[in-house]
Amino acid sequence: MKKFQFIKILFLLTLVITMSSCAKDDIEDSTQSTQITVKLKSSNQSQSKVYFDIQGVQIRIGENPNSNSSWKSLNTINQGVFNVSDLKEDNTLMLVDDFEVEATYVYEIRLVLGDNNFMDINHVLHSLDLGNAKPSNLIETQLNSKRRYDMVIDIDLDKSVSYNQEENIMVLNPKLYTAIRQIEY
Repeated sequence: MKKFQFIKILFLLTLVITMSSCAKDDIEDSTQSTQITVKLKSSNQSQSKVYFDIQGVQIRIGENPNSNSSWKSLNTINQGVFNVSDLKEDNTLMLVDDFEVEATYVYEIRLVLGDNNFMDINHVLHSLDLGNAKPSNLIETQLNSKRRYDMVIDIDLDKSVSYNQEENIMVLNPKLYTAIRQIEY
């Protein structure tokens, strides 16, 4: 009987030591999530003001860019029409603030624009035809868990707006560049 009691105590002691030696991270966080912040800024030399009708931000996590299931919408906090010409240097527009997503491979990021995009040239508003363009930027990066990613989408307005003489319209074909900074927390 004493032998059985000794084995029982030894087993419990081993169990307690094993449980208490687990790291805090092993016990607390078994999720594979990360957080994303997205900001928008612009670079241009033109004095004209360009306005975007921002509807959302999406990331492509699936291989097929034409499949709707490949795209994940982020929680866009600033939607509507914004003067993107003024978004220079430290003056950025916060689009997504610490949105939690599954840690996965991201192929690209895109702005979802509405139909109310225009340009102010000498106080005359000119509609910008977006056509079938879906402004996106390849980022091809792995999002790791327990990280925070700050993404800054920089749009080159001088290269994004052009005039189509044949159709007599201003055309918007956004040229985007994305900087990604990873922060561990």
